[in-house]
Amino acid sequence: MKIFNHVGLEPIEMKTTTIDGKRHYITPSGNKYKSVTTVISNNKKKVEIIKKWRQRVGEEVANKISSYSTNRGNKYHKLVENYFNNEHDPELYKDNPLIWIMFNSSLKIFDNINNIYFQEAPLYSDYLKIAGRVDCIAEYNGKLSIIDFKTSAEEKKEEYLYDYYVQEIAYACMLQELYGLKVEQLVTIVACETGDIQVSVVPPKKEYFIKLQEYLKEYEENNNRKFGG
Repeated sequence: MKIFNHVGLEPIEMKTTTIDGKRHYITPSGNKYKSVTTVISNNKKKVEIIKKWRQRVGEEVANKISSYSTNRGNKYHKLVENYFNNEHDPELYKDNPLIWIMFNSSLKIFDNINNIYFQEAPLYSDYLKIAGRVDCIAEYNGKLSIIDFKTSAEEKKEEYLYDYYVQEIAYACMLQELYGLKVEQLVTIVACETGDIQVSVVPPKKEYFIKLQEYLKEYEENNNRKFGG
């Protein structure tokens, strides 16, 4: 088993709270910042897509699929987190062969990762007034990267990866603001139930930051309309 090196940076501790049904993070200075995941997932286009999908398959089926996908993702993330912490447990989820297939299919990709800065670490930005929990910040093929792990039934179309890049650029901004570290690339790793592993490596483009700002503006405008602001 590969032994991963960890860079000794101290993660920030933040608690979460729910405000108007939305997750917020409480920063060390006491500010309550909205979750970047919530902001991106509540954009009009994505909300409409999910609404139409739920109408097509029915609420009961949609809830089952959503629950299944969340459970699959949580288990995969736990195996990955343990592996990078050099605490691999072959007994964990041994009763779920699909998760193990997806995890073991990922190992060849994980060989490209080392010098881990953070895992499942809270970050925030006073400038953007958002916060979130990043999957992993590490070197991927020797370059400092925001690394996001996803699970899926099959490979995703490029258009469905775009919002992942927007979320990752938010983490890149938070990292630079808090620690002065500049990310060189955004890495999205999608483990599929087919055993395929989809890897997308993109530079932190300005267009992703512009899209993030658009989502933030849309989120605030929707909130103001909802609460009469």
